Amino acid sequence: MRIVTGFELAKTVLSRRARGDEGPDEREATVREIIGEVRSKRDAALYHYTEKFDGIKLTSLQVNKEKIAAAYQKTDEQVVSAINLAAERIRSYHATQKNILLHDSVKSGVGWLVRPLERVGIHVPGFTSPLPSSLLMTVIPARVAGVGEIILVTPPQKSGEVAPVTLVAADIAGVDRIFSIGGAHAIAALAFGTETIPSVDKIIGPGNAFVTLAKKLLFGVVGIDALQGPSEVLIIADDTANIEYCAADLLAQAEHPSGSAVLVTTSMELADKIVRETEAQLKNLPRPETATESLEKNGIVAVVASVDEAIELANLYAPEHLLLMVDKANTYIEKVRNAGCIVTGKKGTIALGDYVTGPSHVLPTGGTARFASPLSILDFIKLTSVSNIEDSILKKIGPAARTLAKAEGLDAHAKAVEKRLKS
Repeated sequence: MRIVTGFELAKTVLSRRARGDEGPDEREATVREIIGEVRSKRDAALYHYTEKFDGIKLTSLQVNKEKIAAAYQKTDEQVVSAINLAAERIRSYHATQKNILLHDSVKSGVGWLVRPLERVGIHVPGFTSPLPSSLLMTVIPARVAGVGEIILVTPPQKSGEVAPVTLVAADIAGVDRIFSIGGAHAIAALAFGTETIPSVDKIIGPGNAFVTLAKKLLFGVVGIDALQGPSEVLIIADDTANIEYCAADLLAQAEHPSGSAVLVTTSMELADKIVRETEAQLKNLPRPETATESLEKNGIVAVVASVDEAIELANLYAPEHLLLMVDKANTYIEKVRNAGCIVTGKKGTIALGDYVTGPSHVLPTGGTARFASPLSILDFIKLTSVSNIEDSILKKIGPAARTLAKAEGLDAHAKAVEKRLKS
């Protein structure tokens, strides 16, 4: 991990994270071809690409209820219990969010209606390793928001079947239909629909670069949540921070491919200790290769003069995860302007939020926390504005509308208002 000292140097180093369009991606041509094939050949293209990319020759796309029921017998009881606990907490958090945020308002003449989306598609990776946590974190907010139908696409594993733990999580979360495909071709299927898979209103969920490109290219044909990038954490630590905890959370992010692990501290001595502890813990990981690569490429330790300077760096960096390992951490929360999530508490860790805390772990990455928010029930609803124009309102605002319409040269607009004013 690279150590930098001073606010200005740290600001320069952290600002080097790429933003915006870096030019054409050579993979884009491949994704465009996949999208075109799925749009024209539909199910046939899905069978073809699943065999080509995953090495699996499917005989059916949809997972039947018998396989879902059998999945419980193949999944450890402790895992099922953990999924139920996580689901309960995620559901409770988003139900509270719904009660606070979502209400029709049409009483005052001008207001809005809140309506859930009719059908959404959830993409959950799973060829190499199942990700039941990502499934819970995307499906449950949709279910709480009242989405009419939830379609899950997730790739089969080498066995040719969707992982049992994924099927159990899907059943507990409330998925309506499951299809054993993943990747860019699955995104195209959700956008256009095929003989078997229905088209959806919005596509939610993470994936590899090909999935992200497919979502980007199909935005407008279908809604998307975001273009997720590599996972990242920024930890702010002072002399009260637990060195082992800091190192463990840096590694937890670094074990994601291309993950960014950033530590900002007020103490050079602490910085040295945490770097050494991170290296020691790294040696004890059973699969250290990914974390090692991430730390070498994206591991940064910055030493600054104060916690306030560290907070300012965090606001400039706009991290996906912000972990405050400082004395009286809660007193600094109001100063944070840009972060996907904030974790405090002596035993706080990002890993809890990845699984069971409650808020969705689908968060803005790559600095997009400057303008974006975590996945929530708001991603699964739409607002319709409502205007009930009575005589009293017309008399108050009609003349101004007529004046503005004439100023814009839109005579028919002006006359539409005039006719009502005259009557």
